[in-house]
Amino acid sequence: MSDRELYCDTCEGVQPFEAPPCPDGHGVDCPELLCTGCGAAVLIATFAFQPAHLADRRRRPSAGRHAA
Repeated sequence: MSDRELYCDTCEGVQPFEAPPCPDGHGVDCPELLCTGCGAAVLIATFAFQPAHLADRRRRPSAGRHAA
């Protein structure tokens, strides 16, 4: 089991949290953690994403202007 100190909403303070035995095989990297004070569970969600690609924007001439 791994220990982390996080804020617990139920205990209203910083408490040690630990990862319970994980049936999914995550081991100490299990995203589920339990407060050792009250037993409240939290899920640590991590994700990876690709940065958005901006479209190639070209300026269009304004209505009052004419291209030379």
